Amino acid sequence: MTATDRPEIRAFVAANRERETALLAALVRTPCDNPPGDLAAAAERVAGLLEELGFAVERHPVPADLVRAQGMRSATNLIVRRRYGVGGPVIALNAHGDVVPPGEGWTADPYGAEIRDGWMYGRGAAVSKSDIAAYAFAMLALDHAQAARRGAVELHVTFDEETGGEIGPRWLLEQELSRPDLAIGAGFSYAVTEAHNGCLHLEVEVTGRSAHAAKPWTGIDALEGATRILSALYAWRPALAQRASAIPGIGAPQLTVGLIAGGINTNVVPDRVTFRLDRRIVPEEKPEDAEAELRALIAQAARGGPAVSVQVRRILLAAPLTPLPGGLALTQLLCAHATRVMGEPVTAGGVPLYTDARHYAAAGVPIALYGAGPRSIEEANAHRADERLPLDALFKATEVVAATLADLLA
Repeated sequence: MTATDRPEIRAFVAANRERETALLAALVRTPCDNPPGDLAAAAERVAGLLEELGFAVERHPVPADLVRAQGMRSATNLIVRRRYGVGGPVIALNAHGDVVPPGEGWTADPYGAEIRDGWMYGRGAAVSKSDIAAYAFAMLALDHAQAARRGAVELHVTFDEETGGEIGPRWLLEQELSRPDLAIGAGFSYAVTEAHNGCLHLEVEVTGRSAHAAKPWTGIDALEGATRILSALYAWRPALAQRASAIPGIGAPQLTVGLIAGGINTNVVPDRVTFRLDRRIVPEEKPEDAEAELRALIAQAARGGPAVSVQVRRILLAAPLTPLPGGLALTQLLCAHATRVMGEPVTAGGVPLYTDARHYAAAGVPIALYGAGPRSIEEANAHRADERLPLDALFKATEVVAATLADLLA
């Protein structure tokens, strides 16, 4: 499929820069921290902002029991639909409104949407409230374009990406509230992403028996057992470097122990220690094999000392993303339009993160990630203090997405 330059789309985006900037600022000023994940009110605010642009917005509250199961308090998914003619593909645009908490170290108000030297600062300015704005204005630009179109575009705004996307994209698709043929998901930069890592989170609970520190031999030291397991994991970790993915941008699998807790008091032999680990899974690996390997390593290490009890619980298993048949035209069009608009070669590759895109792929929907952003997530300070977005990148991403949609629906 040939990428077509569409000056009427470019003109619309240029004429609406202030409106699009105002939308992004309003989104950034709407707190959407997850955790704690009490986001029904934030979803209502986002729905109202979209309605002010003339969209009809469907609200789909997630049942409370499902929300609690994901460690959240409330969530509502939003869908905006645009139909053009009869037949044609249905293309979904997915961006998430929830964000990680701001944390420390900011030089700007995390919810202030301050503009400094052409960059907007604020939590979610880059990941991924900017993509909500870019996708919404891409749909408005598509309405403005005069070319014939056949098909439909849907904007999916979900609010649980930071906890895995289970009650956002996955729930929308399982409930058959949407049946897209193709999808574009929130990106991290102006590169096109067609593959990403999977992720496994395990919680390891090591149980012993408490005792007075004056007579530690009368207990079973859970921390000693946990240390033995951790030592085995850290000794094994360097071998992952030999399993690097062949997909550019992915790299090798990674293992991180991110949380640890336990003990009763300084003068008591600890009776219980828990820790959680994060294992990144490259596309060439099978998630079930990665989990089985870790469980076996933990079990073997546990047997090498005092008789502690060890339980391993899966917290998260996210499959890697790989290109699906039928998605080549989407990826090629995004690359061609991004190359034209950015004025430099933009190619498709992978990232070592995991995203909501996997839920679309699991449902058989070819998807590529593309959105507003600088060259890299590091430049955007994504998930760090002073998260920021160059506004010029917002407008360019909007043109790229609108032009790609126009070609796919032509």
